Amino acid sequence: MEERRVSLLELIAFPKSQVKVMVMDALVFLVLVAVLPSITVVESRKAGILDSLEYSALSCRGHSASLTEFGGVGDGTTLNTKAFQAAIDHLSQYASDGGSQLYVPPGRWLTGSFNLTSHFTLFLDKDAVLLASQDEGDWAVIDPLPSYGRGRDTEGGRFISLIFGTNLTDVIITGDNGTIDGQGAPWWEKFHKGQLNYTRPYLIEIMHSQNIQISNLVLVNSPSWHVHPVYCSNVLVQGLTILAPVTVPNTDGINPDSCTNTRIEDCYIVSGDDCVAVKSGWDEYGIAYGMPTKQLLIRRLTCISPFSAVIALGSEMSGGIQDVRAEDIVAINSESGVRIKTAVGRGGYVKDIYVRRMTMKTMKWAFWMTGNYGSHPDKNYDPNAVPLIQNINYRDIIADNVTMAARLEGISGDPFTGICISNVTIGLAKKAKKVPWTCTDVAGISSGVTPKPCDQLTDQGSEMMTACTFPEDSLPIDNVQVQTCTCTRKHL
Repeated sequence: MEERRVSLLELIAFPKSQVKVMVMDALVFLVLVAVLPSITVVESRKAGILDSLEYSALSCRGHSASLTEFGGVGDGTTLNTKAFQAAIDHLSQYASDGGSQLYVPPGRWLTGSFNLTSHFTLFLDKDAVLLASQDEGDWAVIDPLPSYGRGRDTEGGRFISLIFGTNLTDVIITGDNGTIDGQGAPWWEKFHKGQLNYTRPYLIEIMHSQNIQISNLVLVNSPSWHVHPVYCSNVLVQGLTILAPVTVPNTDGINPDSCTNTRIEDCYIVSGDDCVAVKSGWDEYGIAYGMPTKQLLIRRLTCISPFSAVIALGSEMSGGIQDVRAEDIVAINSESGVRIKTAVGRGGYVKDIYVRRMTMKTMKWAFWMTGNYGSHPDKNYDPNAVPLIQNINYRDIIADNVTMAARLEGISGDPFTGICISNVTIGLAKKAKKVPWTCTDVAGISSGVTPKPCDQLTDQGSEMMTACTFPEDSLPIDNVQVQTCTCTRKHL
């Protein structure tokens, strides 16, 4: 049980009302862990020192070094930002000679933000904990994302993420379930009190990059989003445990943003916001940047988010979202299973969305679509920029203890069309809403759905229970394979 020790201790941070649910759902997590991609640790001990590690990765490296070789001190109080950056800068010279790997040994490694390099692996030992500095002076301020035009918390710039990289190729952040702790409490407090001068940092952000792997880590207490690949292609996210108190703001789990060919699988997320939020830019800035998120796979995700969605599409979707395939999802004690969030001024599109084999327990809504999610970066958005929402498919879904089956709200004069819901059984809670479905400005079909949907979803009859499609072809990211790599702790 050593691998879960950090995660279970995180339950202390949750409200008491949530602890009972969380302990029950730890059993679900343990079942999930049994099917996660495994890491094999090969120990060759000399004088009690671990010499080599075997693990799964997209790329293996020709060179390896330990953080301690660059002055790192894992006592939880010594600041290691310079040690991390010196190590990475030194290892960058091997990019064209087999690449390199930085091993973070057991210890508590306090650090500010640091930048990654190409053809590089950051590997955290199972007993390594990266602690994010709580001193704002350890975080540089960078420009807003061009597809957003401003920071999300405030106007202007944003604090750089703890682990950051841009214009990179072949980057791996992984470990033997080592921990990255964002120590976000001071940031959450400043957000609530309106004391932020810049937007809060994320835990991991990779920009304008390709061939990225983030896997087999425990991520906790980010100041804001935990994992944010943006303007990237070929991204693999596997085997993450992400934990934050469910009442803290904007602690999204994984947010693919204007990315192509992304695979998210075998993750367990407890969050104060959406577990997976699919994005592509905000209003006029996202429209002008014009980079959609497309070809996204989400598999074997377990989520707890009492105040947000398991999978959210938007609200920043102005560059477009297309071809999202989600399957084998477990949702527990969450506000909604799948939510589409958009508004007049967003423009863009959400289309070709496929969800199947989803199980939900204790939900406010199973499905929620809204066209009036009205937050805007500024007053310069185009009131004629209406979003296109079409070809949304939900099938083979079971839900229990649900307050309301669905809330589907399109935009007047811009209806959401091509909605298909089939083979879905929703068990309502004892204090459920009297009307289980509400539908305005939407159109589509249904078959084999209980309770009976609204009239806007024309009933096709039980013989059409598989009417909603799910693509059977493979996306390029689905064919990417990992290999067994070895990390040896040695001097270069």
